[in-house]
Amino acid sequence: MAAARRLCAAAGLGGRFCHMLLKDHNLTTRQPFHQLLQKKPSLPSAAWHRAVRGMFIQTQDTPNPNSLKFIPGREVLGSRTMEFSTPAAAYCSPLARQLFRIEGVKSVFFGPDFITITKESEDLDWNLLKPDIYATIMDFFASGLPVVTDEAPRTDTAASEEDDEVVLMIKELLDTRIRPTVQEDGGDVIYKGFEDGIVQLKLQGSCTSCPSSIITLKSGIQNMLQFYIPEVEGVEQVVDDDDDVEKEANST
Repeated sequence: MAAARRLCAAAGLGGRFCHMLLKDHNLTTRQPFHQLLQKKPSLPSAAWHRAVRGMFIQTQDTPNPNSLKFIPGREVLGSRTMEFSTPAAAYCSPLARQLFRIEGVKSVFFGPDFITITKESEDLDWNLLKPDIYATIMDFFASGLPVVTDEAPRTDTAASEEDDEVVLMIKELLDTRIRPTVQEDGGDVIYKGFEDGIVQLKLQGSCTSCPSSIITLKSGIQNMLQFYIPEVEGVEQVVDDDDDVEKEANST
C-alpha cells in the first residue's frame, strides 16, 4: 500500500487520483500496482547478465511471457521507439534485420535504451535464444553501424500545428505520464488519433500480444486520460494490417 502511494507521488499524481486508483483496483490487498499500467515495482530478483568484449547486457522480464527486454547499457534509439513486426518491416534497421535471422524471433522493438524481443511461441526456451541474441547485439554495436537509417519512419507523439487543445493535452499526458511507464515493461503506446471522444492508440513491443494488454488500456491508460481530460470518453486499440492477418491466422 505504501509502495503504491510512493509511486503515485513520484508520478506527480494528485491525492484524489491516487486514492481512486488504490480503491478501484483493490491495492489494499495483494493486487500488484503494475496492473494499472503494467509496471513492475522492481526489477526481477533473477536478472541475467552477460559481459563480453566490454559490453554488459542485462535482461528483464516483462508482463508478456513471450517477450524479454534486453538492456545493452547504452543508447539504442535515444528519445524514440520503433517496432518491427515482420522481417520486411526491418528494411531501415540493420540491427533488426540481424535479430530476425535468429530462429524463433517473432518481432523486435527498440526503445530509448533497450531492445524487446518477442519469441514465436511459449514452447521456445529463452535459454536457447539468449546466446544468439546476446552475440548479435554485441557484434552489431561493435560494428559502429547506425541502429536505424535516415529512411526510418517517425513513430512518436510529437505535437503538430494541426492539433487542437484536447489532442495536445492527450499527447502531453501520453509522453509525460503513460509512455515512460509502459516503456519500463519493454513496450510503448503510440497515439494514432482522436475521434468522437475515442482515443486511438497502438500498443507496441511486449504490450502487443500481452495477455494483460486490455487491462493496460482500460484500467490504466483510459482511466488516467478520462481523469485529466473530460472530453475523452474511451480508448481503443489500433492494429496494423500485419497484426490483423496474424490474428486471423491464429484464430483459424
